[in-house]
Amino acid sequence: MAVTDRVQPPPPDTNPRASRGTSVKRLAFSQKVSKWDVKLSPYLYISPFFLLFAITGLFPLLYTAWVSLHSWNLIGGQGDFTGLENYAFVLAQPFFWNAVGNTFSIFLLSSVPQVVLAIAIAAVLDANLRARTFWRMGVLVPFVVAPVAVGLIFNNLFADQAGLVNEILTGIGLDPVRWHSDSLASHAAIATMVNFRWTGYNALIFLAAMQAVPRDVYEAATIDGAGRLRQFFSVTVPMLRPTIIFVVITATIGGLQIFDEARVFDQAGLGGADRQWQTLTMYIWELGWGQRNFGRASAVAWLLFLIIVVIAMANFLITRRIATQGGRR
Repeated sequence: MAVTDRVQPPPPDTNPRASRGTSVKRLAFSQKVSKWDVKLSPYLYISPFFLLFAITGLFPLLYTAWVSLHSWNLIGGQGDFTGLENYAFVLAQPFFWNAVGNTFSIFLLSSVPQVVLAIAIAAVLDANLRARTFWRMGVLVPFVVAPVAVGLIFNNLFADQAGLVNEILTGIGLDPVRWHSDSLASHAAIATMVNFRWTGYNALIFLAAMQAVPRDVYEAATIDGAGRLRQFFSVTVPMLRPTIIFVVITATIGGLQIFDEARVFDQAGLGGADRQWQTLTMYIWELGWGQRNFGRASAVAWLLFLIIVVIAMANFLITRRIATQGGRR
């Protein structure tokens, strides 16, 4: 006799209101989770940058400020709290103001020609050239070379005796230049090293911005009778205003922190016999590792940080004002 199993139907829901309330709560919770996901996901995506900046940027900055308020020695470590005595001592030193003047002189001799040459090189690379990829990669080669190697090469080129530059000058009937003795000559030589390294890098940034300019604008300018030079100053340069602001700010920050080129310009590394090309970063190095006084070195570092912030903000406001006036015209 065969026995047939019957499937028992599920028991009826004795409390439909409770199950309905549970489903409503689940739906409300899922909606809250989706809202949290929309609100918190962007912050989670960018959190690695801020965590890395806090560890490698913000913490050293604050720790340097803490060190600058103490009598801190390399061997003895943290000493007594001195307040602003390190700042007062540094500001009273003539070597500090000499380093400030040298830094601004080298910065102006390097940054201004650097931006102008980078725009001109980018305009040439943006034209229809043969082997454009080769030339675009070629302008980046100086940036890849180690700063120490660049400094040693240019140190020999600008040698006071038997240097290639002085040999060329004497060959055309001019007097040799004392590159390691005169302040302005040494600043020009160091600025040449900086321009050699960074002009090609900034040229590629300008080239990327130029390629983003719509070609229809150039076609309309050509129809209106504008030549290439007119198109460059009336179309290309106005379109590059945001990029110019970016390059000027980054060049300001890098130019005021110059160290490698000036450090290897002579063997002693003190900025010349009379410190005629000693920069602020070299002065920080001398206080910290030469005199073993980390408190005063940290004070100079914070003063340099404040100078960079003020100059960068001034550059930003000036360039933005120029861009706004140009847009209104």
